[in-house]
Amino acid sequence: MEVTPEKRELDNNTQSLTIEDRDLKAGLHPLKNKFVFWYTRRTPGVRPQTSYEDNIKKIVDFSTVEGFWVCYCHLARPSTLPSPTDLHLFKEGIRPLWEDAANCNGGKWIIRFKKAVSGRFWEDLVLALVGDQLDYGDNICGAVLSIRFNEDIVSVWNRNASDQQAVMALRDSIKRHLKLPSGYVMEYKAHDASLRDNSSYRNTWIRS
Repeated sequence: MEVTPEKRELDNNTQSLTIEDRDLKAGLHPLKNKFVFWYTRRTPGVRPQTSYEDNIKKIVDFSTVEGFWVCYCHLARPSTLPSPTDLHLFKEGIRPLWEDAANCNGGKWIIRFKKAVSGRFWEDLVLALVGDQLDYGDNICGAVLSIRFNEDIVSVWNRNASDQQAVMALRDSIKRHLKLPSGYVMEYKAHDASLRDNSSYRNTWIRS
């Protein structure tokens, strides 16, 4: 079958469309960043046979508002997840590892929640992160929900632990968007400190 110049031009135009262009043509609403949900699950009392990195499993990625809701509505609620489990939401291209190039010079804000309320605060944080509502958004790498036996821990990871202004502005933005009650304490820990003491949540160096 002969390919007409019009057909060839149409094919070329279609191939040159970006993902964002195709989303717009489909009536979808692109997010500023593409995100990936990951999870890790460990068996209590059993020494893992694989590295932490190998234990991180990708669940799903999304780049539009509609894609987010399709993914999020099918995820298990935090209250149903066994302990210990970590649920990670990170920008595409950044793995939830201290050693990742985007994370290695950064750190995280940590908030501890009673298990009865952690799901609500986690959802509010996810919506703020996906909607690019937090201050210094380009400095944010992702967030983690850590399901533990007696509490759940939410952390927000940023790129640069030495940028004090960005670190403290992120703290204030998290407090504001989560409407965090005054009784909650926020802690900060740099990832290089976590690498030294092999701990995510002990020995934090800012409490606010």
